[in-house]
Amino acid sequence: MVNANVRVRFCPSPTGNPHVGLVRTALFNWAFARHNQGTMVFRIEDTDAARDSEESYQQLLDSMRWLGLDWDEGPEIGGPHAPYRQSQRMDLYKDVADKLLEGGYAYHCYCTTEELDTRREAARAAGKPSGYDGHCRELTAGQKAAYEAEGRTAIVRFRMPDEPVTFTDLVRGELTFTPDNVPDYGIVRANGAPLYTLVNPVDDALMEITHVLRGEDLLSSTPRQIALYKALIELGVAKAIPAFGHLPYVMGEGNKKLSKRDPQASLNIYRERGFLPEGLLNYLSLLGWSFSADQDVFTIPEMVEKFDIADVNANPARFDLKKAESINADHIRMLDVKAFIEACEPWLRAPHANWDPEDFDRAAWEAIAPHAQTRLTVLSDITANVDFLFRKEPVEDEASWNKAMKEGSDALLRTAREKLAVADWSSPEALKNAVLAAGEEHGLKLGKAQAPVRVAVTGRTVGLPLFESLEVLGAERTLARIDAALEKLAS
Repeated sequence: MVNANVRVRFCPSPTGNPHVGLVRTALFNWAFARHNQGTMVFRIEDTDAARDSEESYQQLLDSMRWLGLDWDEGPEIGGPHAPYRQSQRMDLYKDVADKLLEGGYAYHCYCTTEELDTRREAARAAGKPSGYDGHCRELTAGQKAAYEAEGRTAIVRFRMPDEPVTFTDLVRGELTFTPDNVPDYGIVRANGAPLYTLVNPVDDALMEITHVLRGEDLLSSTPRQIALYKALIELGVAKAIPAFGHLPYVMGEGNKKLSKRDPQASLNIYRERGFLPEGLLNYLSLLGWSFSADQDVFTIPEMVEKFDIADVNANPARFDLKKAESINADHIRMLDVKAFIEACEPWLRAPHANWDPEDFDRAAWEAIAPHAQTRLTVLSDITANVDFLFRKEPVEDEASWNKAMKEGSDALLRTAREKLAVADWSSPEALKNAVLAAGEEHGLKLGKAQAPVRVAVTGRTVGLPLFESLEVLGAERTLARIDAALEKLAS
């Protein structure tokens, strides 16, 4: 059932390069909003001045645009709950923190780090929970004054309820957290700076977020946020507690949680290699969700039509690069030829191209493009596949040369040249028959016969369909390259 009142948010911090786990979270929120014809809120959590950067902020916006994950409220668009950068909302957080203190939902805590560590170690030694022990929960005015006279500063802690917190997770079902596992927690630093534990739920409340879909690593903070929400509702700040759904971990090598530091985690790597946004999103959607039991490849509109958070699996999902590449290759083949040609354009220009720009032949490129499209895994592969068309001489790949040029290759190449010289160059089939006939004269099947020809002409043992490539390259250049190969074999 479609619920147009759905409001979800994607709220990354602008620190470092975006990673694929973050993209998966953005995708599930976006697909849930679009499926329900609801609202996608894009919010930037940039209260950590030491780690946040404008460069990372711009990368986030650029990445979302490249992926096609548009937003209804947020940076560059605005909306009824602006601003959408936390660094511009500090007065709101201070106001809410003051209300929590006045209402008795929060209190000042004067404990030093050393005192906290000492008490935690003692609790561990006694086999007790090592969270905050409530030392400052019920301080008298005199005790507060004494601490302040010592020059102590206080953080603000939220007062957790003394009963269990139970909620129904959209992915994991009913969960209960007991008080000893969810102690009072800090919401404002001693210097007055609000913490994530305050600003995140306050923004969700003020922006009327209905569903919070986020990573499993944040599950332990959910009972704290639910308790805070109840306080905010009583204070008139929030209207309702959102539904929570915690997405499964994305695992990397060694069955460990994929982190920002893992090489395959960076979104930029996939952009640089030439993944299509649709291909990458298709694969990432499979990390915890499935389209159907017998279909892994689908369009993003098809995903939106079927997406239901109830279908997300709670079990960890393993990132499989080979599977991601395979799905991307399918999406490349799904493009119409014109779109494929346009998508390849960045890799046909410097710095990717390994030929002189003046030698680029657009007509040759457009003629070979349909054959190239069926062979690519990522768009960056196009450079090595078509460079034989635009270089004056083929790439010198010693390994390919040694593999293809065996004893007798010179004789085979001479015969192939003779037959190609009189072949019909408007027909790939005729060129194939010419090489096939040359191979038969030397007791070779087509596969063995065409290998020396391919390396002589393209420089590599693998590549695009050979005879279609020869047709585009033309008789003059093909024969000249066979001649050059024969000279090299004779030297």
